[in-house]
Amino acid sequence: MLTTVGAPLRWAESIAMLRLPEHADERLQELMDRNNEGQLSDSEREDLAALAELSERLALVRAEALHLLGRKPS
Repeated sequence: MLTTVGAPLRWAESIAMLRLPEHADERLQELMDRNNEGQLSDSEREDLAALAELSERLALVRAEALHLLGRKPS
């Protein structure tokens, strides 16, 4: 069952602009690089998995907001 909820345009625009904070994005990149080199500890692998999942979820939410706004990702 699909439910439609009305929301102010500014909310959709704000959601479309969501990004990982800069420090989290830098940490994600660092962990991905170290993972490619096979240099991650178990706790770093957990951090990588969590940050990657968060990044993916943000991307999906942003994509939906952009779709609703009739815009393409930049």
